Amino acid sequence: MTRTTKTLTLTLVFVLGSFSAATRAAEAAKGGAAADARADIQKTLGFVPQFFLKFPETALPGAWEEMKTLQLNPATALPGRSKELIGLAVAAQIPCHYCIYAHTEFAKLNGASEEEIGEAVAMAATTRHWSTFINGIQTDEGKFRAEIAKLVGNAKQAAATHAPAPKPIAVVDGQSALRDAMQTLGYVPEFLKRFPDQARGGAWRQFRDVQLSQTTAVAPKNKELMGLAVASQIPCRFCIIAHTEFARLNGATDAEIDEAIAMASLTRDLSTMLNGMQVDEPQFHRDVDRIVKGATAAAKRARTTAAR
Repeated sequence: MTRTTKTLTLTLVFVLGSFSAATRAAEAAKGGAAADARADIQKTLGFVPQFFLKFPETALPGAWEEMKTLQLNPATALPGRSKELIGLAVAAQIPCHYCIYAHTEFAKLNGASEEEIGEAVAMAATTRHWSTFINGIQTDEGKFRAEIAKLVGNAKQAAATHAPAPKPIAVVDGQSALRDAMQTLGYVPEFLKRFPDQARGGAWRQFRDVQLSQTTAVAPKNKELMGLAVASQIPCRFCIIAHTEFARLNGATDAEIDEAIAMASLTRDLSTMLNGMQVDEPQFHRDVDRIVKGATAAAKRARTTAAR
């Protein structure tokens, strides 16, 4: 072996040894981070749910930190009930049985009524419904943006003038739906005109009574944030445009808009992990029930302490 060959061999051994040492150090750090995450889960929830034990050690620390600081955090722009209803809306149309169960139970834990839960699911259905049609007819984005701007402008003008409510129109077919839409919105967008006449009455009534109603159990702002969350992960660019503008029209801040989208991201993230790892569903239900029971007991203790 020549001197040059020996040098190259020694250099390669040194480089590979250094690489292996760095790899071992990185792996040890990952293991330590995962152990720290499990310890924090135990501290926060009182136990480590089975599904977290199935997470890869590389994914667990970040996933838990995001869940803790967004979904479970009481100090975010959106309250817990709104975040859980947004998560439910997203989960319902993925669909993800794990997430539907968890977000339903966590929404109830945060005070959501059965009516609010039903409306969150209906809002998800409405968003998927119109996303399908608007994309399917190959809507022009520039024209769609202009129509949304016109609808927002009409709504602002109506609010500013305090105009009396017009006489209701009985929607019995496609043509009466167009008349009611004109009266309600001040303008009939192209996608509603293009909807099959024989089915337009029902489609408009659902849109009007779920999304546009000001008297539903879920506030208009929160409905639009649910729609935006659903739209963001379909993804439907048209619906993202519309729900963002309608959310702002109803008073949503940029922070609330960003959190709604982040909740959609988190729900899709956890849904992918839970389904892909084939987490045991009955055990998942038991874990969620245990989390809810623990949180309820902790809240009761806190109230008792505060009352003393």
